[in-house]
Amino acid sequence: MEEVNYIKHLNGVFGQFSKDSRLNPTHISLYVALFQFWNTNYFKPEFFINRDEVMQYAKIGSKSTYHRCIKELDHWSYIVYTPSHNPFKGSRIKMFDFGTTPGQVVDPSHSKIGTSYGQALVPINKHIQTLEKEKNNNKQADFKILDSDGLENGDKQMASVPYRDNLKTKKHKNYNEPL
Repeated sequence: MEEVNYIKHLNGVFGQFSKDSRLNPTHISLYVALFQFWNTNYFKPEFFINRDEVMQYAKIGSKSTYHRCIKELDHWSYIVYTPSHNPFKGSRIKMFDFGTTPGQVVDPSHSKIGTSYGQALVPINKHIQTLEKEKNNNKQADFKILDSDGLENGDKQMASVPYRDNLKTKKHKNYNEPL
């Protein structure tokens, strides 16, 4: 197998993960653990794993969850999994290279060294926030300013605080009115 680029491979496989709705976090955690074992084995075409070590790396506590997820990753062609049924040998794993494919770069904005030409575009939502703020300020003008007569503390109601007497704290209460 040709040399595997660690970053390009992870970017490629995470791109695949984002498109695949069948995957859950356990599948991704298991794949990343297998990728780490593949890395420690110098990206050999095939390597052997110990279930307990992989479960520990992937933070999977259940053997049934581990077996379900690894079989599904195999079925969905993310890996090739060959169980050994021999506790002394370990299962065989073959990983696919998702990152380094020869040929034309899919995104022409990226150069050969992985950087882009031109200025990065950042979406600006400030105008939306400003419009929302103005819309909220206009709503305050629509509120009726309540009469400040009869407030217990004798303070006058300020126009910037509408409905200061929400809880009907006037001295002369009508107990037949709903709150």
